[in-house]
Amino acid sequence: MNYLSIEPFIPSGKDFEKSKQLFQELGFVIEWDGGELVGFQNGNCKFILQKYDNKSFAENLMLSIKVADINEFWNEISKKNLSEKFGIPAIGQPIEQPYGKEVNIIDIAGVCWHFIEELP
Repeated sequence: MNYLSIEPFIPSGKDFEKSKQLFQELGFVIEWDGGELVGFQNGNCKFILQKYDNKSFAENLMLSIKVADINEFWNEISKKNLSEKFGIPAIGQPIEQPYGKEVNIIDIAGVCWHFIEELP
C-alpha cells in the first residue's frame, strides 16, 4: 500500500473569510471551494480549511511546512504586514533550531505554523 498525501483539516477560527484571505496572502491557492470546507495548495503542500472554531483545539495544533529558503520566505511575508491586516501575533524573524531555521506564524484560529528550512 502506498499513501499519496496527508491533507489535515485546519480550523478557521471565528472569521472563516478572513482566514481564507490570510492563507492566500501566505501563498496558498484555493484548489476547490465547498462552502464550509476549502482546499488550499502550494506546491506539494495541501490542507483543508474548515469553518470551525474551537480555541482549545486550535491552540494545541501545530504544523510544519518545509520551505527551500527561509530568508526569502521571511522577506516576502514581512512586507505584507499580516499582523496588522489580520490581527495575528507579530511574525518574528527566522530563528535557528537544531533541525534548521524557522519562522513561526500563529493564524487567526490560534494554530501555530512552523515554516522551516532544513539543515543541508
